[in-house]
Parts: sequence; structure tokens; C-alpha cells
Amino acid sequence: MADDGEREAAATEGPAPLDLTLPGGRLRAHRSGDPAAPTVIAIPGLSSNSRAFDALGRRLAGGGRCMVALDLRGRGRSEDTGAGTYGWPSHARDVLAAAAALGAGRVDLVGHSMGAFVALQAAAAAPARIRRIVLVDAAGPPEEESLDTIRRAVDRLGTVMPSADDYVDRVRALDVVVPWDESWERSFRYELEPVADGVRARTSKSAVMEDYDWGAEHDARSLWPQLHCPVLVVRAGLPIVPDGGFILRASDRDALLASVPGAEAVEVEANHYGVLTHRTTEDAISAFLGGPEPVL
Repeated sequence: MADDGEREAAATEGPAPLDLTLPGGRLRAHRSGDPAAPTVIAIPGLSSNSRAFDALGRRLAGGGRCMVALDLRGRGRSEDTGAGTYGWPSHARDVLAAAAALGAGRVDLVGHSMGAFVALQAAAAAPARIRRIVLVDAAGPPEEESLDTIRRAVDRLGTVMPSADDYVDRVRALDVVVPWDESWERSFRYELEPVADGVRARTSKSAVMEDYDWGAEHDARSLWPQLHCPVLVVRAGLPIVPDGGFILRASDRDALLASVPGAEAVEVEANHYGVLTHRTTEDAISAFLGGPEPVL
């Protein structure tokens, strides 16, 4: 379970840390809201972690939901389960096992970036257990022009920096997380661990690259026909960096809306990272998850 320092941070900064011991390994999670409230499981992107959802967790908790954001295996403070254990299906099994460990019945899923692909995989594997699903800026293959920026973001992993401030300054200098806010600041500081010459991210670069390669060989659009619950697509209206391409193509958003009955979408004036913490995104997700119980 969480140590005293993490309990103190949770008390002052929001979500409560908890460890989930699952068949696939131990996952660290952060919970916002009353555990007895309807459960929303938040799934971060390729190299991100649970703390990127802090702002959304506060918003949903205030609206009567309990959001549990996960560090996926190999990320943040979750267990690194080793080569050959990653890929969307493995993460999806962890998401469903986490819901069971939390004692939740049907849950809502919010996935950002690769987390959206994991959410699609979980909904395909266990449709009766998913009430609603939110796909934040991912639903199909990203534009080729965006891939270099993704790889540059991953390159921070394994790099030793003299201090946490130096590490954060390096991430900010990439000008990818725009606008920078407290959730992203906390997320990048949270992933750090002390080493002999300074600090480095706990997140495993090999785990992230295994998922990157897995995603390059699989098309999330093949999972769309297995969606049988209400779906909200949140698309970033700005490229990941200027002239850098989009993670979610407008054509894929439109195709999903045309092929999945009842799916809806909102476009937010932000890039791939800024969209997650944008007020418009919070408003849209809060309204969508507060909707009436869908009829199966």
C-alpha cells in the first residue's frame, strides 16, 4: 500500500493511492471520489501515468462518480512484468481485473491516447461489463507526421537528470504538453525515482516500446464493430505540435460516428496532451457519463 509520504500528498493534492494485486501483476492506482459511487476507470497513454487524470478525477468526484486512474503495467509505480507481457490485450485484462478487484460491476472507461485503444480492447472482450466508454484523442492509427513527436516524448525514459526540476524543465522544453498545468507537472514528477547521479523515470522504456511496436502492427479500427455501449469521442482540434500531424484523424472520427450507433463526438481546441486537461473535455465527459443508464 501507499507509504506515509504518498498518503500526505494524497490528502493535500487529491487522489488516494492504492495498490491492486491482479493476476497480471501489481498495479498502482489513484482514486478520486467516494468508493461507493459509480466507478470510472481512467487509462493513460503510451508513456503516461495515473496522475495525468488528477483534474478530471476532481471534476468527476464532484459530480458523484468515483474515478480510479491506473498506472499501466511497466508505468509509474506499477510492476514491470517483463518482455512479452505487454500489448493492448494484456492491459485490457488488467483493466477488467482492476474493476473486479474494486468490487465494481459495470464500469465506465476513459482512455487517453493508447489508453483509448486499451479501452476499446476491454469493451470488445467484456461488453456486458462496460457501461459507457470515452475515447480521448485516439480511435485508429495516428497520422505519420505525429510519430516523431511521440518517439521524442518516449526518449525521456531511462535518461538520468541531476534533479526533478531539471527533468521537468527538459520535458517542458519539448513544447509538446501545451498548455502545461498542475496535472502534467505532478504526473512527470510522480514518475521519478532517485538514482546515484540524480533522478530518472520509473517507467520502463522497454515496456513502452513493446506497446509502441504492438500498436504499429494492429489497427484499433478492427475493434469498432464490437462496441455495444454509448461512446464519446473527444478529438484534439490542434496537431500534436505545429505541422506535426494528428493522433486522431478527422476521417477516423467521422467513420466511427457513422459505424457505431449512438456514438457522439466533441472537438476541443487543444493538442493531444492539452486536450486531456481542457475544461471543454471535462465538461463533455462529465455530461456524457452522467447520462441515463444505457439499455443493453
